[in-house]
Amino acid sequence: MNSEEKAPLRKRLGWLVLIWTASVLALGAAAWLMRLLMSAAGLHS
Repeated sequence: MNSEEKAPLRKRLGWLVLIWTASVLALGAAAWLMRLLMSAAGLHS
């Protein structure tokens, strides 16, 4: 892919923001699930 075929900056930044948001949400879901499992096992802070 040469420079003439690059996607516009807006589209590339959009993908970056989308991937970052998805990773933050996935990490939050994993933390919530671990906290739920730990609470079910009787571990409390």
